[in-house]
This record gives sequence, structure tokens and C-alpha cells, in this order.
Amino acid sequence: MKADGTVVTWGYDGYSLMDIPTDLSDVIAISAGAQFSTALKSDGTVVAWGRNYSTSTEVPADLTNVVDIDAGQWFTLALKSDGTVVAWGGSTYDACNIPDDLSDIIDIGAGGRHGLALKSDGTLVAWGECNSNNFGQVDIPEWLNDVVQIEVGVYTNIVLRSNGTVYSWGQYGPETVPNDLEDVISISAGIQHVLALKSDGTVVAWGN
Repeated sequence: MKADGTVVTWGYDGYSLMDIPTDLSDVIAISAGAQFSTALKSDGTVVAWGRNYSTSTEVPADLTNVVDIDAGQWFTLALKSDGTVVAWGGSTYDACNIPDDLSDIIDIGAGGRHGLALKSDGTLVAWGECNSNNFGQVDIPEWLNDVVQIEVGVYTNIVLRSNGTVYSWGQYGPETVPNDLEDVISISAGIQHVLALKSDGTVVAWGN
């Protein structure tokens, strides 16, 4: 994503992954799934392109007022300005089945087949995969109530707590986070690895 709101892609050119819509402009956020991409525009609408497996690129026609997006393996989550969440795409193992009472959301994360949402009070809500490839990724620790940022891997959840520490669970659980990691101000997750930015400007990485 460039400063002028346009998008540039490179890499594997199958499934029309490089075919950015010619009229795509005013983009403020982007997110890539398994073989598709999504873009959030400044007017609160979403555009998707690439492989339309399980309707992964079929953005709901009435979707507006979006403030954040996150693409999972074959589905996308969109956070709206009113704190609600919308999902579309492959709903294997209920990945798109948003809890009916989900509200007051400030951050979202889409995994392989599960979703995670951060509420304004620092608590979490998870849904989706609990049968195949169940690593406990939708089982939120009861004590975890001070979260300020979330990141989601394929079968893993990683959260930044208000005290500057990081906690993870799922396929790669808390034993993978460096024991002495502190003063973290931001996190980012790949498929099977995590990066943490510390307040002194240094970066710590772990995972596969």
C-alpha cells in the first residue's frame, strides 16, 4: 500500500493474485489470505480479489462503515465503526459464525479456521475451529483480561498485554514466548512465527 492509496503486488501470479482491480484507490489498509487479498478503502468499503475459493472474495454488497480488516485462510473479518464484526468466505468449522451478541470490539484476528476479537474492556472472544486441528485456539484463559492488541496465526493466538508482556496459546503455546520478553509495544504474527517490537526500538522474533 502506497501513500497515495494505491496498492502494488508481487510474487506468485496464479489465481489472479496480481490482478489488482484497475479502479482501486483510496486504500487505507490491506490484508492477504491464503490465495486472495482484501483492501479497506477510506470510505469504509472493502474490495477483494484473487482466488474465490468458498466465496472468499465475495464481499457483502451492503458492507459499509468498516474500520479494520483481517483475512484468514479462506475468510475475512471486518470490524465496523459501531464495534460489530462481519465475516464472509469459507466458514469451515464455523469460522464465519460470529457470536450473535458480539459487540464493543476494538481489534480482530482471523486464523486458519477461527476468529478472535478484542473487546474494549480488554477481554477476548473466540469462535470457529474446535474439531479438526484443535489446539485449544478458541479456549481463552479465564484470567486473561488486560489485552491491548491481538494477532492470530493459523492455529495460534498471540496477545499483547497492558504490562508489555506477550502471551500465546494454541498450536505454539506460551512455552514459545521468550521468558524475559517485556516492554513490548506492538506484535505481528506470520503463519508460524511472531515478531515483537520493544519500546527501545529493538525487535524480538520466535517461532518456526
